[in-house]
Amino acid sequence: MYDLLVKNGKLVTPDRIYEADVAIKDGVYSAFLAKGTPVDAKEVIDASGNYVFAGIIDCHAHLNEPGFEYREDFETGSRAAVSAGCTCLIDMPLNNDPSLINKDIFELKMSKISKHSAVDFALWGGIIGDFNGKQTNNMNDLVELHKCGVAAFKGFTCPTGEIFPTVNMGNVRKALEILKPYNAVCGFHCEEYGQVLERVKEARAKQNRTDKEKIRDFLDAHDVWAEYVATKNIIDMSRATGGRVHICHVSHPMVAQVVKDAIHEGLPVTAETCPQYLGFTEDFVFEKGAAAKCTPPMRKKEDMEKLWDYVLDGTLSCIGSDHSPSADNEKRGKDIWSAWGGLNAIQIFLPMMFDMIVNNKGLSPTLIAKVMGYNPAKIFGLYGKKGAFELGFDGDIVIVDPEKSWKCEQEKLFTKGHTSCFDGLEGKGAPVYTIIRGKVVAQDGVYKSDAIGYGQYVTPVK
Repeated sequence: MYDLLVKNGKLVTPDRIYEADVAIKDGVYSAFLAKGTPVDAKEVIDASGNYVFAGIIDCHAHLNEPGFEYREDFETGSRAAVSAGCTCLIDMPLNNDPSLINKDIFELKMSKISKHSAVDFALWGGIIGDFNGKQTNNMNDLVELHKCGVAAFKGFTCPTGEIFPTVNMGNVRKALEILKPYNAVCGFHCEEYGQVLERVKEARAKQNRTDKEKIRDFLDAHDVWAEYVATKNIIDMSRATGGRVHICHVSHPMVAQVVKDAIHEGLPVTAETCPQYLGFTEDFVFEKGAAAKCTPPMRKKEDMEKLWDYVLDGTLSCIGSDHSPSADNEKRGKDIWSAWGGLNAIQIFLPMMFDMIVNNKGLSPTLIAKVMGYNPAKIFGLYGKKGAFELGFDGDIVIVDPEKSWKCEQEKLFTKGHTSCFDGLEGKGAPVYTIIRGKVVAQDGVYKSDAIGYGQYVTPVK
């Protein structure tokens, strides 16, 4: 007897949609059956008329524990994630205090987050540089951190401050040399330090600016050239070392083209983008103000439209939420310069992307299976457990009703902070069941209380 049978659904893979029933036993896929095959199961879910995905992986999320729990912790962030159809996320090493940069901090973090996660999770480790003589880089800790099972490593090429110091190209090159023998992925927030430092300083020095003028100054200070130069530099370090690099949250087609050229050259380079760059423009920032502040910022309409070409041709192989929430008082009542620079996006991630891809663009939901499941699993080493309908893989399922209407109402979010620039956004296509390793952890957009603590740490498959 199986533990769970999901019947009558349309299974969605990266290359096709077909009707089949899915049976799960002991937490893993145990059988894929012709529709209507009579079998015994303890629990049966009828997915008639709905799409069935092999889980959703959010490859880029900041849940802020330890250190910034006043913004978010693993319980509040993960309950929002599963409510929106996420079955596995990869948590960033910041904003944490201390940041995840060595084995001791890994053990500290795990002692906290593993107790109350509703979602299965992997971890990004950190790569840091030297900061004003106070904080030394962590090159000597990278191998040990890799052995802790982190899925990838993350560094910032732009000003970040004392808790997570910026890396220079020497740090990048050294980290890639150290981690290349382990085939480890090193991801980077690509904005070039000098340009950001000088242009932000110049912009903030302007006097008597209106809120709209400040937004224009902010967008100009973080223009595409900072992202473009940093991306080229990181790719050059991959070219020099042969190390794997991943370009995070690509916002502009000019940057995507640099990635595409590197891939065609045969370099070990991958890249991702995010919903805000595929569905929203700088006009949205003017409309929403501080709530829509993120870096890189949203770009012009023609740039947004062109960026889709690089998703469709596989250059941008993943889409992540880049959920980086704030306490409400860090957004509300703030101007663009004083506000926290991150978006509350995790509870709207899959519904928003389904609506964009299937309803607005008229594309197949197979693209969702590819860029929000299969590709992240492959890139970050989770394939073998996650990302596909394969016997023995974790029995993760997201059932999406393509006709289910949804609306983002920020005060009803399950995250700790409630300010979201997506407040009021509406669409069609939302999860009705989220299942992790055969257990229903959310239904009709609401997490199950007994899911808290069910989430497990997932390490790359060797």
